[in-house]
Amino acid sequence: MLQQYDERNAGIRYWIDGRLLHRDQPGLSPFDSVVQGGDAVWEGLRLYQGAIFGLTEHLARLRRSALALGFTEIPADDAIIEAITATLRANEMYDGVHIRLTLTRGVKVTSGMDPRLNRAGPTLIVLAEHKAPVYDTTGLRLATASVRRPAPDVLDPKIHHNNLLNSILAKIEANAAGADDALMLDRRGFVAETNATHLFAVIGGGLVTPTTAACPEGITRQTVLDLAATHAIPAAVRDVSLTEMYAADEVFCTGTMGEIAAVTVIDGRPIGAGEVGPLTSRIAEIYREYAASHGVRLL
Repeated sequence: MLQQYDERNAGIRYWIDGRLLHRDQPGLSPFDSVVQGGDAVWEGLRLYQGAIFGLTEHLARLRRSALALGFTEIPADDAIIEAITATLRANEMYDGVHIRLTLTRGVKVTSGMDPRLNRAGPTLIVLAEHKAPVYDTTGLRLATASVRRPAPDVLDPKIHHNNLLNSILAKIEANAAGADDALMLDRRGFVAETNATHLFAVIGGGLVTPTTAACPEGITRQTVLDLAATHAIPAAVRDVSLTEMYAADEVFCTGTMGEIAAVTVIDGRPIGAGEVGPLTSRIAEIYREYAASHGVRLL
């Protein structure tokens, strides 16, 4: 699976600290903290017919992450929303759009990792692209990576930070194995997530998903759990072993960029019937309808 370039994005403009620049115009300083050390937090948002689903939850997670990293300044939600809206209007975007929202610690006076070198406040970047859900809806192939997800004593996964090397290393392994994405374990050997999404298994007619001990608190993941409760679908949050994933009736992954996508093969083993399962299809339909009708309208 490789994301495809959309020609409509050739002339897009992105927001950086009050300016709207063409995608080919550089706007980020080499002294910015995200360049110096990945010192930034981010969110992925999806636009459905002029509304962003989960906007309040995403902005709250962005703020929690920035606070955990000790950012001394964090823009107000209204200011961030104004920047997102201005970017969408400048690009005449209304639907089928993915937004990458990044907040860095800001520009340093000189190179170095010490946050005391940051004296200019944070940098806000809004990158909006025409982008449909990126995953193949006929089923994904996962390969278990040797790279593990760190526990909170190493790097707390509740900080939604821009240092993604852990995920990139796992993705490299998945590419080498001919898989679409990597399945990642925690340091105990239990399933954590993929390199980019959360995982659910269908076991005994109900949903099972790993805890967030070694992965972020996903907005889409929580929405699926809430929708399962609303639609009388049993769901449990607990440790899940790799063996349970192999033996599951169905497996699917969740995320803002890809929504709900079935997993049909893990480590060369077909999951269930090796095709998109009925509960996965049902959850995907319920989620799409809910996300498209429960967003915060900006346009």
